[in-house]
Amino acid sequence: MLSSNQEDQPGCSPPDSTPQASTTSEQPYTIFDKRQKWLIVLIVSFAATFSGFASNIYFPALPTIAEDLNVSLELVNLTVTSYLIFQGIAPSFWGPLSDVRGRRVAYTCTFLVFIGACIGLAETKNYATLIVLRCLQSTGSASTIAIGSGVISDITTRDDRGGFMGIFQAGLLVPVAVGPIIGGSIAGSLKWRAIFWFLAIYGGVFLVSLLVLLPETLRSLVANGSLKRSNFLTKFPLGIYQKTTKLGWDNEAPPPRLVARKKIDILAPFRILGIKFATPIIIFLAIYYAVWQMSITAMSSLFKSRYGLNETQIGLTFISNGVGSMVGTLITGKILDMDYYRVKVNFESHSSAAEGEAENSDKAFHQQQDFPIEKARLRLIPVFAFLQCLSIILFGWTIQYSHRVHIAVPIVSTFITGWASVSMQSVIMTYLVDIFPGQSAAASASLNLARCLFAAGGTSFVMPMINSIGVGLSFTVCVMVQVVALIGPLVQWKYARRWRNEAEKKTINA
Repeated sequence: MLSSNQEDQPGCSPPDSTPQASTTSEQPYTIFDKRQKWLIVLIVSFAATFSGFASNIYFPALPTIAEDLNVSLELVNLTVTSYLIFQGIAPSFWGPLSDVRGRRVAYTCTFLVFIGACIGLAETKNYATLIVLRCLQSTGSASTIAIGSGVISDITTRDDRGGFMGIFQAGLLVPVAVGPIIGGSIAGSLKWRAIFWFLAIYGGVFLVSLLVLLPETLRSLVANGSLKRSNFLTKFPLGIYQKTTKLGWDNEAPPPRLVARKKIDILAPFRILGIKFATPIIIFLAIYYAVWQMSITAMSSLFKSRYGLNETQIGLTFISNGVGSMVGTLITGKILDMDYYRVKVNFESHSSAAEGEAENSDKAFHQQQDFPIEKARLRLIPVFAFLQCLSIILFGWTIQYSHRVHIAVPIVSTFITGWASVSMQSVIMTYLVDIFPGQSAAASASLNLARCLFAAGGTSFVMPMINSIGVGLSFTVCVMVQVVALIGPLVQWKYARRWRNEAEKKTINA
């Protein structure tokens, strides 16, 4: 049977994926021990918070910004739309860059852009400058998610990836819970421009911490972490991790052989969008993410107009959504690991392969093709989809009749929405990293591109739609679209494995 510490476990990579560095029998898949993995995941999880902070910390201040800059709320909402557009596009460059030049280089560049944009936003005096700098800010912050997914792919195998991806997702969702509270408090006491000074300082402090604590993990540069490099940005603090790891490995053994480094391919995320064994599930998630973002974007103005809340109070209403997001993804990560282990054991027990069959590359290849990765990863998608549809309906109609319904009801509904939506993201992101092992950051960027562009479109017309047909009916229409979108997981479940196998055979025969 296949070894559990190899990345070439059951499943297959797409035609254009790059294989991981090969390892010898003396070398583990990664030299990072469990405590080091936890530290690395913690660091990249904190890095991922910047995308969410820059977005969610801003929501409670939207009405105040509109008044201060003397523009309509609809125009200020377009800054949310523009942010989402660049949040989708930017990782398509930074993700492939990190897959080639290294994770630390990509992180450094993105944070420098982010900090500069935040300083400019803190000094902005007009709407045009605001919208341009929000695009630049998004360009700097959004890619931390794609790069972080790449780091986790570097140091984990499918056996333990689900749990670590769950922690990562929880980390990047902390801003959903606390960002609006901080933003509401700052806007209510120090005015909205202080929000961006806070982000600039936070970004600067974290960048220094990241450079000191995060080792380079890109396998085409450092293999399983055991290679020693001369470049300072690559060797520090990797050398410290190599000396302090408690994982048993022979540091005198021949190092893993590196594959040839790829060229930076900024079109890789766009190509992944067009691969038929990835497109259905990506489009499905993009639609559900868009509806979630539409409800969040509308919350500030709806709670202010329907319940008369101020900025600080509006910020507090976002806690429920954020807590649901964090709790859901933590639990989902553990379920992913358990599901994968259960399916793997069942698959191996019913396999006719002899104990040593994995040594035969042809037989091992066929075993990879037959492994039901969709069953191992996507089983809970219908459950989460149902929960999100239910919560969105509840949110829309309770606010529609706000004069009869206590504010606690729509707030609780956002808890369910956050739980379901983020759990689906965690499941699908883990699945994509599994089937695109050589392009983990690019695959994450592809998912991010689709969901952010869909969300940008949704947030641009959510308020005009609400003003035209009402809150309840607007979100009922959204749920109808979500129900139709369930075709995506159905197609993925039924055909994706066959399509991947066909693509792999074409690559081998080419």
